[in-house]
Amino acid sequence: METVISKTREILGREAAVKGAALIREAIKTGGEASIIMATGASQFDMLSVLVREDIDWSLVTAYHLDEYIGLPISHPASFRKYLKERFDDIVRPREFVYINGETDPAGECKRLGDLIGRRTVDVAFVGIGENGHLAFNDPPADFETEDPYIIVNLDEACRRQQLGEGWFPSFEDVPEQASSMSIAQIMKSKAIICTVPDLRKAEAVRNTLNEAVSPLVPATILRNHGNAWLFLDEDSASLL
Repeated sequence: METVISKTREILGREAAVKGAALIREAIKTGGEASIIMATGASQFDMLSVLVREDIDWSLVTAYHLDEYIGLPISHPASFRKYLKERFDDIVRPREFVYINGETDPAGECKRLGDLIGRRTVDVAFVGIGENGHLAFNDPPADFETEDPYIIVNLDEACRRQQLGEGWFPSFEDVPEQASSMSIAQIMKSKAIICTVPDLRKAEAVRNTLNEAVSPLVPATILRNHGNAWLFLDEDSASLL
């Protein structure tokens, strides 16, 4: 995994977006289309603001949703569907955006999504790392073994407190306890991974990701086993390296 350290989160976001856009354009050039995975959260704000302005033929791009809370309506400020619709989908209008519907039967929805993504090869996955080292909503100890593309996960306390701390919910009790998430195995099938991780609060998770043994206890360590992954940091998130 190649690590890129930028001075500020704004520069980090721009560099991650430019690299990701180049990979998307290359996929379109070689295959006539591209499939990507889109993450959400505060860590993706700056990257997304640049990516949507890149010169990409979005009519040739299919995007897949990384994770979503179970039982949260799309009208809720914390809805990841709402986040991606407003910050990405409505702006670039890709050929298709495959959302996770958190308001339907979770098991059936995971099967539906798994059938859809199972027909594609994902060219670029845009992801982040949680304060607890999670990848998507695969909190520690993450399931490294399942081959199911999407799974139902229980969110641990650290993950739920991060969501509260980022201002998405008014109280800890309001943070959902479960989510539908793309699995570790499915993320790792992506041809390339762009991992964007700004801010001081992520410094410990970054240090553990790069220095701890690859383990479900620090889910993001698995990225070190990917042959075409980039980790974009700012000076704050890289401060413990």
